[in-house]
Amino acid sequence: MSDRKASEDVVWSGTWVAERLGVELVGDDLRELLGLALRRNPRRAHLLVSNVLGKHVPQLPSVVRRSGYELGLRVRELLGPDACARAVVLGYAETATGLGHCVADGVGDAPYLHSTRRPVAGVARAGGFEEAHSHATSHLLLPEDPRLLAGAGTLVLVDDEFSTGNTVLNTIRDLHARFPRERYVIVALVDMRAPADRDRLDAFAAEIGARVDLVALASGTVRLPEDVLEKGRALVEAHESHEAQGERGEREGAAERLPAPRTEPAPVTRVPLAWPDGVPDGGRHGFTPAHRARLAAALPGMAERIARALPESARRVLVLGFEELMYAPLALGVALEGHLGGEAEVRYSTTTRSPVLAVDDPGYAIRTRLVFPAHDDPADGPGDRYAYNVAGGGFDAVVAVVDSTADTPALHAPDGLLARLAAHTGHVLLAVVPSYAPERSPSVLPEPLRGPAFSSYAPDDVGWLLQDLSAVTLEAPTEEREEAIQSGGAHYAESLPVEYQPSAQYQELFRAALDDSAARIARAVGTVTETVIAERSPRPVLVSLARAGTPVGVLMRRWAQRRHGLDLPHYAVSIVRGRGIDANALRWLAAHHDPADVVFVDGWTGKGAITRELAAAIREFEEVEGVTGFDPDMAVLADPGSCVRTYGTREDYLIPSACLNSTVSGLVSRTVLRADLVGPDDFHGAKFYRELAGADVSADFVDAVAARFDEVGDAVDRRVKEILAADRTPTWEGWAAVERISEEYGIHDVNLVKPGVGETTRVLLRRVPWKILARAGAGADLDHVRLLAAQRGVPVEEVDGLPYTCVGLIHPQYTRGATGADGKAVTGA
Repeated sequence: MSDRKASEDVVWSGTWVAERLGVELVGDDLRELLGLALRRNPRRAHLLVSNVLGKHVPQLPSVVRRSGYELGLRVRELLGPDACARAVVLGYAETATGLGHCVADGVGDAPYLHSTRRPVAGVARAGGFEEAHSHATSHLLLPEDPRLLAGAGTLVLVDDEFSTGNTVLNTIRDLHARFPRERYVIVALVDMRAPADRDRLDAFAAEIGARVDLVALASGTVRLPEDVLEKGRALVEAHESHEAQGERGEREGAAERLPAPRTEPAPVTRVPLAWPDGVPDGGRHGFTPAHRARLAAALPGMAERIARALPESARRVLVLGFEELMYAPLALGVALEGHLGGEAEVRYSTTTRSPVLAVDDPGYAIRTRLVFPAHDDPADGPGDRYAYNVAGGGFDAVVAVVDSTADTPALHAPDGLLARLAAHTGHVLLAVVPSYAPERSPSVLPEPLRGPAFSSYAPDDVGWLLQDLSAVTLEAPTEEREEAIQSGGAHYAESLPVEYQPSAQYQELFRAALDDSAARIARAVGTVTETVIAERSPRPVLVSLARAGTPVGVLMRRWAQRRHGLDLPHYAVSIVRGRGIDANALRWLAAHHDPADVVFVDGWTGKGAITRELAAAIREFEEVEGVTGFDPDMAVLADPGSCVRTYGTREDYLIPSACLNSTVSGLVSRTVLRADLVGPDDFHGAKFYRELAGADVSADFVDAVAARFDEVGDAVDRRVKEILAADRTPTWEGWAAVERISEEYGIHDVNLVKPGVGETTRVLLRRVPWKILARAGAGADLDHVRLLAAQRGVPVEEVDGLPYTCVGLIHPQYTRGATGADGKAVTGA
């Protein structure tokens, strides 16, 4: 490819796509900055390929750095030195991590952070957002210092292109809810918004009451024909079909029309960099001006080590970065370019996870493509990665720069990146930058999440001792989850069920049930709250078990306010059957409150599995941590299983909050515990379903019950006197009943038997039910159960003498073959 370069420079690298798709770039200087390619992405057919970003097109490192640095200087001129000293620069993964860092260099005094798609154990998430047209959408923000984004200074957001503005809006919306500020600056190489998108950003800025400025090297727009997606898809399919007929497979040939590989693969030589201790490999966890100064001092020595390892004959050298690791290779490339002077030409680009069609044509921006497996054990699983315009680039040597997390056997495998490079260059050098591991004391835990940034409850109603996983896709189909759980392939807490969207009929049932039972629920709330205050602590710290316990905790707090003028603290924590309670949440509670004042709150008991789980977890925590005082005796609204001493009632009746999922629990998901998302120093996780706000009845439920507090006051006083004088020793009769039912129905697993109205409702909403047992003569409390059972094709069997109003049986030995063709449970299994 390089031999033809001089004659091909006059051809714009977007010509091939423009002619075939009818895509047109409108604006000054755009053709110098951008080429075009076709994306393997159903959301957006074309890819704007930057000539100065250093991602897909090998470019002089000095040119790449200068493009970002000069943008940073323009931001500094816009803001002034004082505002720059209070600003924070945020870059987007993966393509703009290096660009954002260069902008921060130009701004001068501002720390830098970039988003990432790599979860890191022990680092709390400060936020996350989605990128609509990206190949991989979820971004995480993982600053080592949680205060980095909490200041009021200007936030400078950097991306390679600014097209629809959706990514920036998502970011600002997420962060502004947590850390409001007065000013934002958007920085991009090119501003390609349509007029409507420009107006939308202006309206959004006015809505949040902040100033938003824009700085870009060039601006314009992309004109697309209406059928561009169809045309693009057809072009990709046609080209791939043609290549498949005349080429070996990608795993053999590794690119479309690749130049013939070398007869003898190039040797791979590891180059020790002597990276300075304590300097991060990039901005994933934050990069300060002090880090910048230390890195600048070390770069000449590292460049000299690379230069000594290069063969004397090398006249064209590529420094190849790795996905999000863009700035460190770029800085090394700039230093190497200066060290070599005119002795060799140095170019810079990076690998990527984004699939793009390669076409060997001078009018197309992606001429060749190397394909290799991911080599950093990504959180979203294995997959292909790509290096563009490397093969055929005429490089005498390639310096592959990766972080130590990515220096794995997969990197060195016969089909790995190093082997792919060795087939198309004379020498391969491997330089490994140590992956930065933030040091965080386990005692330094983030503050609780609160509404409206997390949950639809008011900030004072509850503090969530959880981490926000809203940006992570965790939902899986019910049948898929059930099979994985019962086969032992996954724990139920490692994924989330798809949120049930109630029909109009079901919503009417909820409203009717709430109207009918509000006074009964209010009596139970008052009874359990007064019992807690009388027996446990005059100023208890309410700690609800998320999420079924959280509406009850909110109501108990409201009762204490109304009746006693007490402003009780209330937190929500995660407990997972088989895994225990969140120990980090207990550490936070012990650091901020007297453990003896903590009262754990749940909605109801079934057979008592969570009651036992909590007791065992508290014992283990005390043994390991040496912290004592937590009382595992839960306070629950309803205790039909006779599992606890502190309760509002032992009747088994419908608690309307059991009818729904997140839409009655502050729009918060069930909790998640998964090793790649929750590190040893993290809280368990959950999601905030903001998009379900239109269906949210969390406040309606609490308000309807609280409105009946005054009228039930006398009844509560009488009932509390009776309870305090009674023998309330748990009999565990619920557990015994479950064991009996498990054997009678041939299930032989108590975990698949869910007793009580609340647990039966959960079975129908989240699991694959086999059948429902209903106490003969049960009335309106089971209307919603009968409706859900009918919707899922599950039989309801009336049973005389059932100790609960109803019992849900999960399909035993479930596989997807144990359901009919319509997906409904087969009753004869």
